[in-house]
Amino acid sequence: MRVFTDQEIVRREKAQNIKNLGIDPFGSKFERTDFAGKIKEKYKDIDHDKFESMEDTATVAGRIMFIRKMGKASFFSIQDKTGKIQVYISINDVGEDSYSLFKTADIGDIVGVYGKIMKTQTGEVTIKCLKYTHLVKSLRPLPEKFHGLTDIEERYRRRYVDLIMNEESKNIAFTRPKIIKCIRDFMDSKGFVEVETPVLTTLLTGASARPFITHHNTQNLDMYMRIALELPLKRLLVGGMEAVYEIGRTFRNEGMDTKHNPEFTMMEAYLAYSDLEGMMDLTESMYQEIARKVFGKMVYNWNGHEINLEGPWKRISMVDSIKEVTGIDFKKDMSLEDAKKLAQEHDIVVEDHFKVGHIINAFFEKYVEETLIQPTFLYGHPVEISPLTKNNPDDPRFVDRFELFIGGSEFANAYTELNDPNVQLERFESQLEEKNLGNDEANDIDMDFIEALEYGMPPAGGIGYGIDRLCMLFTESDSIRDVILFPTMKERK
Repeated sequence: MRVFTDQEIVRREKAQNIKNLGIDPFGSKFERTDFAGKIKEKYKDIDHDKFESMEDTATVAGRIMFIRKMGKASFFSIQDKTGKIQVYISINDVGEDSYSLFKTADIGDIVGVYGKIMKTQTGEVTIKCLKYTHLVKSLRPLPEKFHGLTDIEERYRRRYVDLIMNEESKNIAFTRPKIIKCIRDFMDSKGFVEVETPVLTTLLTGASARPFITHHNTQNLDMYMRIALELPLKRLLVGGMEAVYEIGRTFRNEGMDTKHNPEFTMMEAYLAYSDLEGMMDLTESMYQEIARKVFGKMVYNWNGHEINLEGPWKRISMVDSIKEVTGIDFKKDMSLEDAKKLAQEHDIVVEDHFKVGHIINAFFEKYVEETLIQPTFLYGHPVEISPLTKNNPDDPRFVDRFELFIGGSEFANAYTELNDPNVQLERFESQLEEKNLGNDEANDIDMDFIEALEYGMPPAGGIGYGIDRLCMLFTESDSIRDVILFPTMKERK
């Protein structure tokens, strides 16, 4: 049985007293016409003396965040989605009953105010209350300084309190939708069509990741929560839609840290008759569009670095980047034994399913990835780690793929899409061999996708973006939990 604190007991008693007055302590519809932030912006430059001749009024509603109760006149502030505004209330203006009702108010209560716009002697835009309306009684006291909690995870567990108390969190919450709207506007302007594809699937395809498994009772069938959006979107290219994108939830049954959440948002886009270069141009333009239109700046402080989004962005192959850092040249044809020997010399663990390409990728991840600070298109991945990508025509050991790295982290993954059904089937079969050797992130064979390719998919470029990490960069947030309203949390012990 829950035990209430003294404050909680007092607030419940106040709620009952309000009810005894014939007022619903948890409110009803309230017609507001104005918002705190807009009022302050509109009147900030008007001199105090001019308000004497003005009769401007406003009706606002919000949560009480500050109270200074005095005798027959008091001050309080209310907060709505646009910010806070001060309110002056006097028994002479609202009458004895309303003022008595106000005197029972606590920080956290939600109220409505109608009044005259004024400015105090100190220059603060204020509403002189002419009508006070109780709307909702807050039964729990707000923390005095929520950001001072010793357990920072409580900010994410109780996001509703975090949004009340933390202006930065609220700004991020409102900024993320602006970023996504800008992305949609940009993609639409380029002739792409937004679509929706299934979240539930019977095959593990489109990325290398461990899935969440669920069960469909009617069919008595185990299903996966999708780990990527790729193959359904490429089927749409076969169908003639030519330029498609999807922004949607994706699920990977993996660990949680400052850059990873098991449930996250991706955007994947596919453009017929394009290629890797087209995806690079699209990506650089999209990031710069967001920077200009949403934030009005090109330089961001993120992950301990000053990131400049001005172009042109650096483009370098994976093997050249490894050579720059380690001096090892993987462009040369190399046996698996020679690659394993190099791996051993450089403290790289070689797993049972590893081939030369896996070792090259391991070198990159260990020695190069964190050094790519400014926006960099890293291309030329080994074929072994890129089962859905077209081979490089000059060297079939590698594929036409790039990853975008910023601040030492991956932000996007793009391909010149593989559209040869025979080669695609070989790649799927190779993935199956890896799965049998213990790679639980390897893809399944999707024969329906092979059939789709046999009808003919146009040459195409495709790309996947991590929307959460993109939002982290633009809002200069250190943790993915800051840009996801309700991140996955460990269970309380």
